[in-house]
Amino acid sequence: MLTKYELKMPRAVFSGEDALGKIPEILAENNVKRLAVFTDKGVEKAGLAELSLKWVRDSGVEYTVLDELPAEPTYEEAQKLVDQCKAYGADFILAVGGGSVMDTAKLASILMTDEYGVRELLDTPGRAKKCVKTLLIPTTAGTGSEATPNAIVAVPEKKLKIGIVNAEMISDYVILDAVMIRNLPRKIAAATGLDALAHAIECYTGNKANPFSDTFAMQAMEMIFANLERACDDPDAIDAKAQMLIASFYAGIAITASGTTAVHALSYPLGGRYHIAHGVSNAILLAPVMRFNECACRERLAKVYERCLDGDAVGTEAKSRAVIERIEQMVKHLDIPVSLSEFGVPREDLEELVAAGMEVTRLLSNNPRPVTADDARQIYQEVL
Repeated sequence: MLTKYELKMPRAVFSGEDALGKIPEILAENNVKRLAVFTDKGVEKAGLAELSLKWVRDSGVEYTVLDELPAEPTYEEAQKLVDQCKAYGADFILAVGGGSVMDTAKLASILMTDEYGVRELLDTPGRAKKCVKTLLIPTTAGTGSEATPNAIVAVPEKKLKIGIVNAEMISDYVILDAVMIRNLPRKIAAATGLDALAHAIECYTGNKANPFSDTFAMQAMEMIFANLERACDDPDAIDAKAQMLIASFYAGIAITASGTTAVHALSYPLGGRYHIAHGVSNAILLAPVMRFNECACRERLAKVYERCLDGDAVGTEAKSRAVIERIEQMVKHLDIPVSLSEFGVPREDLEELVAAGMEVTRLLSNNPRPVTADDARQIYQEVL
């Protein structure tokens, strides 16, 4: 656990009933003249972009919609939207979408006035400064991007996803409105919800864990264990969905204060090479990696059991293992595949996966138990 730590958060967060109604007030407060709205075709098709754009139109602000973004964008695809935002001359950015949409909007917010672009930030992420303020509105309860200083992009030449981390990307405003996830398909709600659980439990058990991250990670886990399955199973469980939206935000704050570990490190090649959805790849790896880590974070996992789960487990080891068993039950209940073979990942690619995963040293160094190439190989073999 760190002995020195800090907490950086969005300046203002609005939640609860009709939270979207704060949009005109935020735009007026910032004297916005030209608004860039980042979203994607799926969000538009679901009618979610319109829920926010209605308030934008009521405010009378001039705006443009930037929606040509795939689900798992490369840095080049993210750069295209950044360039469009620069060409439009936006003085404020609103993002309505999942992690990729919000990440791209955050990248635009620090690249509006610079000659370099997203590619240069892969190597020197700290060089950019905030140019334009942002308002982020998540349409899934999982990525936590609305709270973090991170932007994840695929790097095709490395067949890997890379996280760009810069505190300047932390959003200025966030709106958490459960209406945005009311009709989220079960498959997406499940994957993103388990992604949020991965964020929380990795931050809580990682080497960079500290009192700030512990507070938000533990609260997030308590809410996720209690609400995720009902939020996915019951279309009318708006209370559980609202709890998941807040839990995802809390887990994102935990990332900002601490950081993820080997689950995310080993999942990055799966997204970069096979375009497996980020939440799904994390869900597949979560229990196997936690089993590997268990001996190094047993007492912490036992505390998770005592705070978040009901049961009759006695003793630190039994409580610790019960948490991992509960994760496995949730993955099964939510119909997440547990084998990469279902995504066409061949066993012959094992060594390439190991080599790519071991490159993610930023996250592996935070893992509570050192991960060798042999360890990574065994974990991948378990899910192949």
